[in-house]
Amino acid sequence: MLGPWTFLEWLAVAEREMLLFAGVFFLIGALDEFAVDLMWLWGRITRRTPTLRLSREDVRTRRLSGHAAIFIPAWQEARVIEHTIAHALNVWVHREFTIYVGCYNNDPKTFEAAMRGAGTDARVRLVVHDVEGPTTKADCLNRLYTAMQADERRCGKAYRMVVLHDAEDLVDAAALGLMDQAMDRAEFVQLPVLPLPQKGSRWIGSHYCEEFAEAHGKTMVVRDALRVGLPAAGVGCAFNRATLANMSRLIGSEGPFSVESLTEDYELGMRIEAAGGTSRFLRVRGDDGSLIATRAYFPSRLEDAVRQKARWVHGIALQGWDRLGWEGSLTERWMRLRDRRGPFAALVLACGYSFFLLAGLFFLLGQLGLERPWQADPLLSFLVMTTLASFVWRGFVRFVFTAREYGFVEGVRAVLRFPLANIIAIMSGRRALWAYIGSMRGIEPQWEKTEHYHHPAATPVTEAAS
Repeated sequence: MLGPWTFLEWLAVAEREMLLFAGVFFLIGALDEFAVDLMWLWGRITRRTPTLRLSREDVRTRRLSGHAAIFIPAWQEARVIEHTIAHALNVWVHREFTIYVGCYNNDPKTFEAAMRGAGTDARVRLVVHDVEGPTTKADCLNRLYTAMQADERRCGKAYRMVVLHDAEDLVDAAALGLMDQAMDRAEFVQLPVLPLPQKGSRWIGSHYCEEFAEAHGKTMVVRDALRVGLPAAGVGCAFNRATLANMSRLIGSEGPFSVESLTEDYELGMRIEAAGGTSRFLRVRGDDGSLIATRAYFPSRLEDAVRQKARWVHGIALQGWDRLGWEGSLTERWMRLRDRRGPFAALVLACGYSFFLLAGLFFLLGQLGLERPWQADPLLSFLVMTTLASFVWRGFVRFVFTAREYGFVEGVRAVLRFPLANIIAIMSGRRALWAYIGSMRGIEPQWEKTEHYHHPAATPVTEAAS
């Protein structure tokens, strides 16, 4: 049987190796993020990536250059779909658009809620899928695409752009006009997404705020400036109608959305860039200072957040590697590498947290008079100091971008939520990896929808954010 000191020596070896492994890759990740920080900062200093300002009223009321089709897939969305449709019809004053809502014949509650939201407005078209739900989001989107094609043939008119939204979205009044205007110079455009803080879920539901504030306030701005592939968020994004037809032919399907992918929106955005299309990220503020963006409540329960993020990691990092490869320029490959680091980042984070647990254990043992069997050498001391410095910098950056959109208090909360966000990343990375291993063994990947319980139009935004 091993004696107590032998056991401690094994723990000390594990602690040292975890520190070495996590420290090295934390440093690499910190340099990677710092490079993006510098690019964003340089763009701001040189005014190459300014945040434009437009008159909200002028954009909101401008006549669209052509007809727009808005696709909203909806499976078991009776709690939110009525508010989404009613709000969109209320704030979008244009007549040149049609909202296509995808429902299922075995989900009558969603269908009835969608009918209540539409009322007698002719700008809404309810499409019942010819198979029972649930199917994948991509499959429902393709069904809406075929319904749009049928309407084009019947009415003799072609849509100019197709806009994607989810059933829980609070659309911006100026969004449709802005995307239509941008379609003059791009095949795909993406608006920012702004998750709304949740009074009842300060830690889980609200942690999406800082992640999107930084991703859509910095990373997407840098990607747009570098002219590399832009991932579609699946909401608040618009595609040229002819481009979607080309994508459909490219993948050999009746629709442009890949039903085999768990993140069909991300894949579509990347494929457009690879095919030579122009993609743009539209970060624009109205004359009132508010961002023209899509707002929504994100999952407020731990299991829902882990399930959603696991699907993102599985689809973007693991399936993206298989389905999209590593084509493109050096900067394009760099961005794809950043997109696909989720599973490995989860492993590094897990090792880092394990190291801190062991370090805490050895600290307690030290108080009892048992010294650590090893002492830090210069390399490990350097890794510890640089890692701590990078954490301080990352916390500062996250505070700045979060506070810019949500205020000082939410910026402070964003820094305090760092540990929980990392734990969710570890849990979702593990779940995604196991699902991917299962798919390699022949198990069909399951598309798991995100449950939505509340809609911003049903609860005042100021109350939710208070």
